[in-house]
Amino acid sequence: MGVRSWKSSSFELPSSSQEIIKTNSMNIDDLKNTWNEENLDYIPEISTEQRKTLNLPLEKMRKNMRGEFWSTVGIFVFAFVLMAFSPAPFKFNFYINLLVTSMMFVTAFFFSKFFTLYKEMGNPELSTYDGLRDLLHQLELNKQYYLSFYIAFVPFLVCEMIIVLEFIPRPVPLTNIQIASVSIGTLIAGIFALYYIGKWWFNRFYGKNIDTIKKLVDDLKK
Repeated sequence: MGVRSWKSSSFELPSSSQEIIKTNSMNIDDLKNTWNEENLDYIPEISTEQRKTLNLPLEKMRKNMRGEFWSTVGIFVFAFVLMAFSPAPFKFNFYINLLVTSMMFVTAFFFSKFFTLYKEMGNPELSTYDGLRDLLHQLELNKQYYLSFYIAFVPFLVCEMIIVLEFIPRPVPLTNIQIASVSIGTLIAGIFALYYIGKWWFNRFYGKNIDTIKKLVDDLKK
């Protein structure tokens, strides 16, 4: 019994040591709470006037995104209807329909990325500097998605050109060199044309609004 009692008591700290550990633990918790409170105090909040300034470009961009979505849906519907009543040979219609369907899947992938941004722009919690900075980062990221979306159509453009060259009857068939030249020329011209068209389109419909948000972020940063 004496040995058991000695063992159990040997692992107990003196009351003074327990008090010191408890006090230190409380001090650490107080420091953490103070640090969190100070960090929250230093996060700039958006004023009512700044919120109004922010809502206008966000709503414009959301409106433009809705317009692009429905116009794209209309283009695909029109393309499928046109091919359904096309008097062209079956092979030609089949290849074109296959390409248009592939384009539709590529478009759906990129629009899923745009839809994520669309929902984020309607987030009512965009009321702090960090929230706006995160939104600005997503807008810049979606700009790259937007340009990639346009460039992704270059292979489809080349394939359609090859199909047209193969199926359109000609008095004198094209040589292999001519077909290769047209295909390579279409590829190079398509890359540059679609890139600059996409860049111009993005700046026209979204660039000014993004600049407004950038200015607001810079004002909050000061």
